[in-house]
Amino acid sequence: MAVILTDTLVSCAHDGLVTDNGLGGRPRRRTFSPEYKLAIVEAYEALEEPGAKGALLRREGLYSSHMVEWRRARDAGALAALAAQGRRGRSPQAKELERLRLQNERLAAELRKARAALEVVGKAHALLELLSESADTEGRSTR
Repeated sequence: MAVILTDTLVSCAHDGLVTDNGLGGRPRRRTFSPEYKLAIVEAYEALEEPGAKGALLRREGLYSSHMVEWRRARDAGALAALAAQGRRGRSPQAKELERLRLQNERLAAELRKARAALEVVGKAHALLELLSESADTEGRSTR
């Protein structure tokens, strides 16, 4: 028994299924494309033989709640819209345009702040120069 278990662990380690910490890796949530969801719902609804729907769910590793949720989404038109839109959503050009627009807004805000700061510094410089001139003229007249 211990030899079989050890051999299994060693073979899994060589296959890359076991990491150094002994865990098989972090589980990942499955995601399904809109096209897959539509195809499965259509196949599920087309089945009429007893037990065929359950066999489809077992084969695909799905639950009946998936069918309920995906059927509601299909009836609401959400799956068709997602399938037509594609998996990626926006095009790379649209993503780049959005990124550049946000960067432009950020830089414009920084420029407004810098201009306001320069205006304050300029006014402070003018005030100090005025005070310096008045101090010079007052110092000369009292002597």
